[in-house]
Amino acid sequence: MSVQRRNNVTIQGEGAQTFLFAHGFGCDQSMWRLVAPAFAAVGRVVLFDHVGAGGSDASAYQAEKYAGLEGYAADVIEICESEGLRDVTFVGHSVSAMIGVLAATRRPDLFARLILICGSPRFANDEAYVGGFASQDLEELLELLEKNQLDWSATLAPAVVDGSQFQTEWQSSVCRLDPAIAKDFARATFMSDHRVECRAVTTPSLLIECSDDALAPPPVGAFMHEAIKGSQRIVLNATGHSPHLTSPQAVISAMQAFIDRPFVSAS
Repeated sequence: MSVQRRNNVTIQGEGAQTFLFAHGFGCDQSMWRLVAPAFAAVGRVVLFDHVGAGGSDASAYQAEKYAGLEGYAADVIEICESEGLRDVTFVGHSVSAMIGVLAATRRPDLFARLILICGSPRFANDEAYVGGFASQDLEELLELLEKNQLDWSATLAPAVVDGSQFQTEWQSSVCRLDPAIAKDFARATFMSDHRVECRAVTTPSLLIECSDDALAPPPVGAFMHEAIKGSQRIVLNATGHSPHLTSPQAVISAMQAFIDRPFVSAS
């Protein structure tokens, strides 16, 4: 199976710059429709679906490979290699922010920039670290997903997307996931801890977050900003976990400013 078929890779635009957009949990590449076209005018926009989502080939799913986010990061690297992508600006939302971190720490030669939207290296609180959730609450959330995918999506939708139109879209997208894949991906997302990998990032990075985000509250953004040396942090005056849907122009503006900004190493 080709990488292109496995991950439903699509490419728009042409030019010297390359933008690789990676969607969050329960989504697919269509969730970038309000942001990605702005960058197709200045370069190549590469979109794809994680295995099990959207138009990907679900037969490629391997439970062992995708038990952690490292398997998804390996797919990102394979997409770059198969398409001959270099100096990539990686744009990752939510869990894909961490997938981008893992890919960039493994293969920093492939990436020119990381743009991490509402990312969280760890959702569970841990001593002095505030992730936003007690471990028991996360376990109960995952148990609900195993019992009833529809109820789970309805419970989480208001926190993921601020606005009824997009909430309905996100719920429908989640419910199209194969239940077994959804369960595995959710556990890999919510129970992972990639704080160490954040400290290993050497790629110039932009952190975009919402001022009111129940899934990735401000202390998470503060941690990532401190951990990723030289990173730039933008806090949008927005509610929810999906500003690329609810505040697309603000996200586009922040990205454009970062892309035009010379990187100065923190060291």
